[in-house]
Amino acid sequence: MEKALHVFAGVDISKEKFDFYIKTVEGKIQKGKLSNNNEGFKEFLLKLPQNTWVVMEASGPYYYQLATFLFERGIKISVINPLVIKRFMQMQLKRTKTDSADAQSIAAYGSLMEIKPWEPLKESYLQIKQWYAYQKQLLKHQHAILMKMESFIAAGPVNVLIRKSMEEELLRIEENIKEANKHLNELIEIENGELRKQLESVPGIGPKTSLLLIVALRGFDNFENYKQVISYLGLSPRIYESGTSVKGKTKICKMGMTEVRKCLYMAARSAKAYNQTCKDLYLRLRAKGKAHRVAMIAVVNKLIKQAFAVAKSGVGYDKNYRHLNPILK
Repeated sequence: MEKALHVFAGVDISKEKFDFYIKTVEGKIQKGKLSNNNEGFKEFLLKLPQNTWVVMEASGPYYYQLATFLFERGIKISVINPLVIKRFMQMQLKRTKTDSADAQSIAAYGSLMEIKPWEPLKESYLQIKQWYAYQKQLLKHQHAILMKMESFIAAGPVNVLIRKSMEEELLRIEENIKEANKHLNELIEIENGELRKQLESVPGIGPKTSLLLIVALRGFDNFENYKQVISYLGLSPRIYESGTSVKGKTKICKMGMTEVRKCLYMAARSAKAYNQTCKDLYLRLRAKGKAHRVAMIAVVNKLIKQAFAVAKSGVGYDKNYRHLNPILK
C-alpha cells in the first residue's frame, strides 16, 4: 500500500497521558488527550480512520505499550527519535510548544518524510533488555554503597551495625548480579549465541560490547549496510561550515544510544592496540594531523564495519579477508 494512501496520526506521549492529532483525507481534524493505559488505547483505536499510520516519538519506555497494542491490531506504526522531531519542528519554524502542537508536528513529519514501519521487540530481546537494565541498576547501587562505606571509613571508625548491614547488602547485590548475568548469557546463547561468538572474534569487541550490539541492533536484522548502523547509533560525523568564515569542528551526530556509543569507544581503545586494521587507521589519521578523538571515532566506525561484516557473512573475523559484496566492503 502506497504511503500517500495513509492517514497520518501523530502521538505525543508521556507517562500518564498522550495527545493525538489526526487529519483525514477530507480535511477533518481530530485531536485530544487520552490516558496512557489500556482504556485510552481502546478509545484511540476507535478514533482511527481506515488506513491510518500512527507516528510517535521514542519517549523513554512510555510509547512501547501503545505501539505494541496498535501493532497487534494491524495498525501501521513508526517510532521516531525525539531529536529528529525536534529538528523537523525547527525547520518548520514552529514556535508553539504544547503537547497538542507536538502531536500535530509528529503527524506532519510522518506525511512528509520517509519513515519505516515499527515492530515490537521479540520476547527474547525484551527479556534481555530488562535483565540488562536490572543488572545495570544493581551495579550502580553496588557502587554507591562502596563509595559510602569508603567515606565512612575515611572519617573514622564505622558503627559495627552499620558496617555489618552494608556488607550484607553488598553480598545480596553480588548474588543478584550473578543471577542477572546468568539469565543474560542464557538468553543471548539461545537467541544469538553464534552471532555473539562471531562478534567477539573481532579484536576489541568483548562480551559487554557484543551484548549491547545484539540488543540495540536486534541482531543486525533490519540493516542493509554498515552505514545505516553507524547512523542509527548516532556516530555519523556532523560538519558545521558556512561560507568561508564560519567553520567548526566535525562532531558526531548524537542521535543514537549513549550507552552503546560509550561501550564502543572503550572497545576502540582496545582495538587501537590489538586490531591491526584499526591500529593502522588510527596511526594514519594521527599522522595527517587529526585529533585523537577524531581518530578514535574513526576506529569506532571501523569496528562497526567489521562487526556488520561478520554478522552478515556468518563467519568469524579474518584480518586478511576481503569480501566481493559491496554491501560488506
